[in-house]
Amino acid sequence: MRAKEGTCLLALMRRAIPVCREAERQCPRIGPGRKPEIPDWVMAVLILVAVVKLRKSKSSQFRFLFAHRTELLQALGTDRFPSRSTYFDRYRRAWKLYEEAIRLAGQFAVKKRLTTARCVAVDKSVIEARGPLWNKRHLARGRVPRGADLDATWTYSAYDGWIMGYGYEVVVTAEKKGAVWPLLASAGAASWQPNRTFPSKIPNLPPSTRYIVADSGYDSNAIAESIEHSADNRSAVRRLVCPHTHGTFRQAKRRWKATRKRMRHRLLREARKAFMVTPFAKRLLRRRGCKVEPFNDWLKSRFELHHHVWHRGMDNNRTQILAAIFGYQLLLIINHQQGNRNGCIQWILDEL
Repeated sequence: MRAKEGTCLLALMRRAIPVCREAERQCPRIGPGRKPEIPDWVMAVLILVAVVKLRKSKSSQFRFLFAHRTELLQALGTDRFPSRSTYFDRYRRAWKLYEEAIRLAGQFAVKKRLTTARCVAVDKSVIEARGPLWNKRHLARGRVPRGADLDATWTYSAYDGWIMGYGYEVVVTAEKKGAVWPLLASAGAASWQPNRTFPSKIPNLPPSTRYIVADSGYDSNAIAESIEHSADNRSAVRRLVCPHTHGTFRQAKRRWKATRKRMRHRLLREARKAFMVTPFAKRLLRRRGCKVEPFNDWLKSRFELHHHVWHRGMDNNRTQILAAIFGYQLLLIINHQQGNRNGCIQWILDEL
């Protein structure tokens, strides 16, 4: 049964509040200085409401929230509403809490058996920056185009070619059937590579995960061995499933000494190559194309990110992108509570 107008937004806030509270407890503020009067979880819920309402600038977000401050404060159970300057400043810092909230929401979905995470897929996607393009020559000449986003970086995509913007990395479920659930996510510069962004997510993978499906950009001995082997060198029950391309296009310039460490890396890599030619591994690899890549398209379509990001500045866009992924998780939970075992969440967005 479809929810009445206004109740979906209240249900979204009720789902978000305990998760954001726990996320703040898991990653508390540290360092000198007085703690803020308005808790971080309150700011996170307010930002989430503005993002799911598709208010694309921080000014329009604050105007919307201020116009509905009475209802929002009542739902939050507080009497303190942030000022405009406070909202703008705290917006740039909220992305850390959203990373933790996404992890907790993913754990909740797996624990409540809303989804299964035996096989997951990981991918990085890039969104174009706002403003005109620029490069190092503009900086050297002191002629940066007006309105250029100096936090944006260049990267190369096989689909889009060279693009300047921001990137996000997401781990989603990749089962045969059922909705695609995001489990972990991070956002940052477009030029950041998987060797920098993915290792911190490996310890947070669900305990039930057995296969991690990725593209050739994740073909790294360090990533694979951290997934497949524990710290005491005992074999784990997980496998990295990705095409092997590195080191196959050119001969080494010199013959390195075959140390025991290098021989161990080589033997482990050969074992992964042998697994990748099996029919089972090929079937797993095909799931990536019908799970994580469509998810990126769905996320960008639902939150209007196909053309460019909403803001200028890395931290602003980190907050917005991660808030959108967190909102996507909550919309999936609400959809399942309504008895729908699929990923169709557009009707809930229309009701907000």
